[in-house]
Amino acid sequence: MTLRDRLPAIAALAIPVMVGAAWMATSGAPSHYPLTNLAALALVSLWIAFGRGPHTALSRHILLAALILIMLAAIAVGPAVEGLGGQKIMRWFPLGPLNLHTGMIAVPPLVVLAARNRVMAAPMLLAGIGAAYLQPDAAAGFALTFAAIGIHHVTRDWKVAATAIIGFVASIRMALIGELPPQPFVERVFVDAAEQSPVLAILLLATLLTSFALLLFAIPFARDKRFGLAGALFGFTVIAAMNHYPTPLIGYGTAPIIGFGLALGLHRIPQR
Repeated sequence: MTLRDRLPAIAALAIPVMVGAAWMATSGAPSHYPLTNLAALALVSLWIAFGRGPHTALSRHILLAALILIMLAAIAVGPAVEGLGGQKIMRWFPLGPLNLHTGMIAVPPLVVLAARNRVMAAPMLLAGIGAAYLQPDAAAGFALTFAAIGIHHVTRDWKVAATAIIGFVASIRMALIGELPPQPFVERVFVDAAEQSPVLAILLLATLLTSFALLLFAIPFARDKRFGLAGALFGFTVIAAMNHYPTPLIGYGTAPIIGFGLALGLHRIPQR
């Protein structure tokens, strides 16, 4: 696989991240917001260009366990915030000055691993949904739910379909008990942009739709992985538009950039 083959995957991140950074830089966001996002994009672009997936069963199992532990680490060591309904919410892993949204880091590569394993796809996705429920994190829940729908569209595996149903019900519950006040340039991105200009909001949405189309049709992955990753992006975006959850890629936050970047660098994982 040449670097040229991987350019659509880089573009799938670069287009929304760069447009989002330009919006933040011209709309009064703290100066480090766009710079942090662009720095994360530069790092993961190198991984997408030259990375490769785990090629042994042991290495894939280790990666899967690490991704679940990343999500659970938020419960063990992350800050606990009281939600609007009094629920303790723990979705972040502290790393220096950053609080990384663990679901947005772990879900995209988890989806790639699940999509390439026809036997264990449903249990892998359920493990992620269970970890999200403990936080609770409806963003990760909806992302995994729509990833399951995407994978099922390709594989027609009834177990994955059942997982999508379970994930949807669990995610509704998470959304009801896990709401937080919005943070400017992180949540409510479309609403804030529309208050400046409806055209600006449409432009930001168009960048995510472009990313979605590239994930669905252009990245050099098997069809089930493409549909799974596109479903994950759709899930993150839908809950961000409906509730106070981070808007992926165009809003401030390195976690979705890192998560989708990691996933898009997992090339040539053997199908099972």
